[in-house]
Amino acid sequence: MNFRKLPHKSVLALAWPMILSNISVPLLGLVDTAILGHLPSPVYLSAVALGASLLSIVFWAMGFLRMGTTSLAARAQGQHRAQKQPDEHAMASLLVRSGVLALALGLLLVMFRTPLINTALTWMEPSASTEALARSYSHIRLLSAPFVLTTMVILGWFIGRQNTRVPLLVMVATNLVNVILDMVFIWGLKLNSDGAALATVCADTLGFVLAAGCALRASPSLIRRFTRYLSCNLDDYRELLSINRHLFIRTLCLLLTFAFFTAQGAQMGDDILAANAIIFQLLMLTSYSLDGIAHASEALAGDAVGAQNPQRLEAIVVTTGFWSVLIAMAMSLSFSLGQTLIIPVFTDIAAVAQILSEFYHWVIVLPLACVWAFWLDGIFIGTGRTKTMQNAMLGCCVLVFFPVWWATQALHNNGLWIAFTLFNVARGVSLGWCTIQFLSHNRNRLSHN
Repeated sequence: MNFRKLPHKSVLALAWPMILSNISVPLLGLVDTAILGHLPSPVYLSAVALGASLLSIVFWAMGFLRMGTTSLAARAQGQHRAQKQPDEHAMASLLVRSGVLALALGLLLVMFRTPLINTALTWMEPSASTEALARSYSHIRLLSAPFVLTTMVILGWFIGRQNTRVPLLVMVATNLVNVILDMVFIWGLKLNSDGAALATVCADTLGFVLAAGCALRASPSLIRRFTRYLSCNLDDYRELLSINRHLFIRTLCLLLTFAFFTAQGAQMGDDILAANAIIFQLLMLTSYSLDGIAHASEALAGDAVGAQNPQRLEAIVVTTGFWSVLIAMAMSLSFSLGQTLIIPVFTDIAAVAQILSEFYHWVIVLPLACVWAFWLDGIFIGTGRTKTMQNAMLGCCVLVFFPVWWATQALHNNGLWIAFTLFNVARGVSLGWCTIQFLSHNRNRLSHN
């Protein structure tokens, strides 16, 4: 395979808007962390860390809505392109079905947010002061659940259609508004952690309005034929749910590890919880940078599968893998060289800064440990091999994360990070082996044809 002839331009054309838009997501969290980290007490940062972790669990558990929509749209796009028969009505119908499902789930989250939050905080066992503020923060944030989930679907639909500039526009606009409102509500109105929640709710609402407007412009028939699309055969909804079931289980397993990690950190005290929150924010910066390539992988791999083009699929796998590893190495090097600059940016609380410095080596290691899983997730989502993703995640969760945590409890916080790191390495190894088998099968099938 000639490296220069690989589809670098196609990958980067889709990836760069997603990298920019995805980086804006953790940058928002970094701004929240930096603003709250400079308040007189670490309890506000700890509360937002705990509440944001809970909300991440909830919204990431619903991430199958975005991933499933992208996978279906990408494969449909490839099929229609190969047949030279564009079907805008099929695309619009997919968006409506996924959007209705997202809206319904979002409304359920709003209705049942109080028992959900109470149960989660009881399980996490934070300190009394942190718990009260985290409960209030989470209660406010969940009001925007219908907007967040529906926006996920719309952006996933655009990604599947190989349009990543709309997600860039929506995410950047949303996060800029959030940053401005953070300053107004936290510093100006002195609302502290509640101010961070209110700012995010307002920004999420704006993001939905902007995304919906872009969808209507891209597919005008959404208005004229909305009722027709809405009343599609129930089999269409069952197909959508069936495709997303494996993604949902896979995501729940992933978020179980995050929730368990946060809960264990909370039991070690507010200072460790706050330091871990900063490390996770830096990891999320890496994650969202790599997810830009992963989203390009989803769209292009799905398109190749829909067009039944095994050679292009293999080229997409190699190309996206190259750029993913390159970005991970750059992030790790940047974190290593910038340690003395990064820590003071996020907190001037001496105890938190000291703990962060003690565990900073994990910030450097994690990009190189996690890159393989982040990259291959995109390939498997795009190709629709969601059952394999589910099984790999279940195995790594049950056979790696929890056993390693149990064996390293004496190492306290370092034990948590060892378990989390090996968990992600195992994910990459298992998905990598499955990818080799899948591509080999495709080559053999092609040679027999």
